[in-house]
Amino acid sequence: MELGRKGEAAAADFLRKKGYQIICAGYRTPLGQIDIIAKDKGTVCFIEVKSRSSGRFGMPQEAVGRVKQEKISRAAAVFLKNNGLLQSRARFDVVSIYWADGKAQIGLIRDAFTCG
Repeated sequence: MELGRKGEAAAADFLRKKGYQIICAGYRTPLGQIDIIAKDKGTVCFIEVKSRSSGRFGMPQEAVGRVKQEKISRAAAVFLKNNGLLQSRARFDVVSIYWADGKAQIGLIRDAFTCG
């Protein structure tokens, strides 16, 4: 299993344990993609998952730059519109996963960025 898929599976398990209800994973549009879409206490959460197996390229959450944020935001708008959720509360979260000795160290950044 590639690192990204392994990370997304670990993130989904982590989020479920935190009380999130997973709506879908791997949501794709022509404008961008979202790793995980979930609900947390009535808020629709668009979650970007970043995994690293070493610190060579920086910490995982550092990889969610402005361009990536804009792509996620556009894909989120499509999801909200297509599902009649434009009036819903929404936020963007980031799950960072650092793999050390085969174990995942997982961090959650709620409301990691805003767009629009």
